[in-house]
Amino acid sequence: MAIAVRPIDPISRPDFAAEMTGIDLSKTLTEEEVSAIHDGMTRFGVLVFHDQDLTDESQVAFSRQLGPLEDAISDLRAVKERRISMDLSDISNLDQNSKIMARDDRRRLFGLGNLLWHSDSSFKKVPAKYSLLSARVIPETGGNTEFADMRAAYDTLDEATKRQIHDMICEHSQIYSRGLLGFTEFTEEERRQCTPVHQRLVRRHPVTGRLSLYLASHAGTILGWPMPEARAFLMDLVEHATQRKFVYAHAWRRHDLVIWDNRVTMHRARRYDAAKVRDMRRTTVSNEVSSLEQAPPPF
Repeated sequence: MAIAVRPIDPISRPDFAAEMTGIDLSKTLTEEEVSAIHDGMTRFGVLVFHDQDLTDESQVAFSRQLGPLEDAISDLRAVKERRISMDLSDISNLDQNSKIMARDDRRRLFGLGNLLWHSDSSFKKVPAKYSLLSARVIPETGGNTEFADMRAAYDTLDEATKRQIHDMICEHSQIYSRGLLGFTEFTEEERRQCTPVHQRLVRRHPVTGRLSLYLASHAGTILGWPMPEARAFLMDLVEHATQRKFVYAHAWRRHDLVIWDNRVTMHRARRYDAAKVRDMRRTTVSNEVSSLEQAPPPF
C-alpha cells in the first residue's frame, strides 16, 4: 500500500493534524517511511495512525527509528511499582498489578495533571520532540486528547504582543503544574527532581524556521517579572492559544497510534469514567537540544 497523508480538517485546519496510511508501524521502517513521517510531522504537527496493533517492544523499536528516547521518569512511579519498561510512560489508571488505582492514590492524583494544557517534558532542560501514544485499552466514552496548534496561535497574535514576548524566558516545573490542582505532597527527592528549568516562550522550528508559542501548565513564571503578573499573562496566552479554531480533538480507537510534535503543539487529556480501564503507552523522542538553542531571529 502506498503511503498517503490526509488532513483531518482540510477546510479549517489544512496544515494541522492528519491521518497517515500505508505504513505498518509494527515492522522495521524503510528510509522512505521514516522520511515520510518526519515530513508529515513538519507540516502537520500531529499524525494519526489507525489499526496499529503494537507490543511494547515494537512501539519502542519503531520510536527509536525517529530519534533517541527519553527515560520515563516523570510519573511518581517507583521502579518497583512499574509494570512496563522504562522506555515507555504508563499513561493509564492501573497500578503495578494492572488493577484500577484507588481514587485517592497519589500516583493517580499526580497523573490528573495531564488534564491541563501542557507540552511533554517542558520541565526538563532538554524537552521532548515527539510523543507517540498507543491505545491498548480504552473506555467506551470520554478520554479524548486535544491538541492546540501553537504555530497558528503565534501567527494570530498582534504585533505588539509578538514584540513583547520575543525574548521572554519562562521557568517550567511539575511542582507548579500539579500545584494548580492542589497536589503539593512531594517528597524531598521528588522536589529535587522537579527543579525548575528555563525555556523560551517563542521557539523557532529548526526545519521550517516558523515561530510558535511554547506554553505549558508547567510554566510558572517569566524571568524578570513579578510572579502574579507573569502568571496572569501566561494564562491569557494559554486562553488565546486554545481557542477552538486552533484545536483538534482526537477520539481514540483501540490500536490508534498518535504522534505529536511538542515543539509546535500543546495537548491535554479529557475526562473519562475512572472505574473503566484506560491503558495507553507513550514513548517520547528527545529534542536533543534545549529550547534556548532554538532562538527566534531578531524581531
